[in-house]
Amino acid sequence: MAPIDPQLQVPKVVLGDASRFSPSASAASPMPNQAPSSLFTRAQKFVEENQRMILLGAAVVASAGAGYYLYSTRSSSSGGGAGSRGSSPGPSSTSGSKKSKKSKKKKGGAKDEYLKTKGNDGPLVEEIPGKAEELAEKKSSEKAKVEDVQEPGTSHLNDVPDEAGLAAMSESDRNALGATLKDRGNKLYSRKDFKRAVECYTKAIEVSIKRDPVFFSNRAACYTNFSPPEYEKVVADCDEALKLDHTYGKALKRRAAALEHLDRLEEAVRDFTATTILERFQDEQAAASVERCLKNLAAKKAKEMLDTREPKLPSPTFISSYLSAFRPHEKPTLPENSTQGDQTLLLAFDAQEAADYAHAMTLANEAIDQGISWKQGQAEAYNMRGTYKFLIGDSVGARDDLQKSLDLVPEFVQSWVKIASVHMELGDAASAFGDFEAAIRHNPNDPDIYYHRGQVYFIMQEFAKAITDYTKSTELDGSFIFTHVQHAVAQYKQGSVASSMAAFRRILKQFPDRGEPSNYYGELLLDQQKFQESVERFDRALELDKNKRPRNVLPLVNKSLAIFQWKQDIGQAEAFCQEALEIDPDCDVAVATLAQLSLQQGKIDQAIEWFEKSAKLARTEGELVNAITYEHASRAQQAFLQNYPEYAERLSQMAAGM
Repeated sequence: MAPIDPQLQVPKVVLGDASRFSPSASAASPMPNQAPSSLFTRAQKFVEENQRMILLGAAVVASAGAGYYLYSTRSSSSGGGAGSRGSSPGPSSTSGSKKSKKSKKKKGGAKDEYLKTKGNDGPLVEEIPGKAEELAEKKSSEKAKVEDVQEPGTSHLNDVPDEAGLAAMSESDRNALGATLKDRGNKLYSRKDFKRAVECYTKAIEVSIKRDPVFFSNRAACYTNFSPPEYEKVVADCDEALKLDHTYGKALKRRAAALEHLDRLEEAVRDFTATTILERFQDEQAAASVERCLKNLAAKKAKEMLDTREPKLPSPTFISSYLSAFRPHEKPTLPENSTQGDQTLLLAFDAQEAADYAHAMTLANEAIDQGISWKQGQAEAYNMRGTYKFLIGDSVGARDDLQKSLDLVPEFVQSWVKIASVHMELGDAASAFGDFEAAIRHNPNDPDIYYHRGQVYFIMQEFAKAITDYTKSTELDGSFIFTHVQHAVAQYKQGSVASSMAAFRRILKQFPDRGEPSNYYGELLLDQQKFQESVERFDRALELDKNKRPRNVLPLVNKSLAIFQWKQDIGQAEAFCQEALEIDPDCDVAVATLAQLSLQQGKIDQAIEWFEKSAKLARTEGELVNAITYEHASRAQQAFLQNYPEYAERLSQMAAGM
C-alpha cells in the first residue's frame, strides 16, 4: 500500500494518520507520508472487507436500517439514472457511456464538464417529453398564433398576447403557448443568444398554468452562460425546478456547479453526492466533483480551525510513543549558584518523567523566559520546548527552537535527530538526511542516529536501507527494544514473513516484561487472520502494561478490530474502544475506529460526532483535513437520506448486486 498522500484527493483511507502508533512508527517521530502500519491497515481493511463504509469515493449510505455499502463505479442495474428526463438533448444521465467517456477525454475531465460557462459547451437545454410537445405544436398554429421560429433580429415576444388576451385563453392553450416559448428559447440558446432565451423562458413561466421544472432549469443554463455568469440566479432557478421534481438530475448538477462557483462548498458536496447516487453511481464526473469539493471544503475549514484554535498537546499515548523513541536522557546537572531558570528547567524534566506533559511544556517555556545560566542547560531547554512545539503541530517553531539548541551545543545529537524529524514533517527530506549526516560527524557511535534514520527509510518504504540502519543501531546498543521490533516489522514488509515472525518470538523472550512486542506481534498475527492468537497477544500486552503510566491503550484498539473481523461483534468492538477512551480520552485511533463502527450500524449522527472529535484531536493540517473530509462526506450522505428517503430500498438492492 502506498504512503498516505498529503494532498488528500479522495478519502480512501481510514481517518487520520494512525501509523504513528504502529510498530512502524510508535517509536519514531510522527512524520508526514508515513507508511501505513499494521494497525492503520487493520482499521482500513475491516471496512474494505465488509464493504460497508460511507466514505465518499469509497462508499455510500443505503439506509439507517440497511447499513453502508461499498461505493463502486461498476455498472449496477441497466437504464438511466433517476434524474433522467426522457429524450432531452441534455447530457446523458449515465456518464459511464462511451459517449461521455469520449467527451470527458476530449474536454479535460469532470471539472470542465460541470463548470463550462460559454456557448454550446455550457449546459444544454431540454425539451418537454411526451404529449405536451405534440399539443404545443398543434395549438401554437391554431389558437396561440405564435411563430415557432423567429429569425434573428425579429421580435421574439411581440406575438404573445397581453394580460387580457392570456386571461381569455384556456388552460391547455396557455400551457401550449408556454411550451412553444420554451422551444423558441431553446433555439435562441443554441445561437448563444442567452439574454433573449432567458426572456422566452421567463415568459413561458408567466403564461403557463402548469409549472414545469424544465423552464426553470433551462433559464438557469442561460444564466450560467451570461458574462459574467449569474450564479445566484442559477441556484434560485434550480431551487424552483427541484421543488417541482426533486430528482431532476440536470437541475441538481447545475445547482451543484453554481454552488461550487459561489464557494458554498457544503451545499455543492450535498448536490454532487445526490447526483452520484441518483445516477446509479455511473456518473464519474459527479464523483470527481464530490472529491474536488470535499478537498477544497476540508482545506478551507482546516485553515480556519488552525488559525483560531488554541495549541493543544496530543494524547498521552502519542507523546509517550514519541519520547520512548529516544534512549533515556538524564536530566542535566545544575551548575553552582544556579538561577531560578536553572531550577525551573529541572522541574520540567521531573514533570516529563512523571508523564505530566502539559506541565513539562509550561515549565520549559518558563525556564527559558527566566534565563538559564549555562549553555548545555539552555540547549536542553530549547530541545525540550522544540519537542513540545513539534508535538502540538508547530513544526516551524520546533525547527527554530531546535536550531537554537544546536547553535548553543553543536554536538547535541538528540537535537540533530529531532530537527531531522521536523524537516521530514515540513517535507524537506534533503535537509533531514543532512541533519543525520551532521549528527554522525559529531558522534558516529550514537545508536539513536541510525535508528531514526532507519525510521525515515521505513517511511519511504526503502526497507533494505532501513534494516541496514536498524542493524547498525543494534550493534551499538542491543538493549533498545524498538530497534529490534522495527527490524522485524521491516522484514515483514519485505515479505520475509517467516524471518519476521521468528524475530518476534526472539524479542518476546529477550524482553519478557514489556508489553509492546506482544502488541506488535499481535498485529502481524491479525494481518494473517490468526484471530485467536492475535487476541491472546493483545491481552498479554494489556496485562504486562497495566501498571504503566501513561497506559498504552493501543492493544485495546487492536483487540477491537480483531474482534470485529473475527466475530463481527460490533458491540464488543465498540466496548474495547470506549475502554481505551476512558483511559486516554484523546486517543484519536480509538475515536476513528468508533466513527467507522457507528457507520457500520447506520448511526450517522453519532459517526459525525466522532469525526468532529477527530478534527479536534488532529495534530497536523493533514490529519485535520482528513477528519473534516470524512465528516462532510457523512453529512452529505445523511442529507441524501433525508431528502430522498424513497431511494433507501433501491440502494440496498443495488448494493446487494455489487
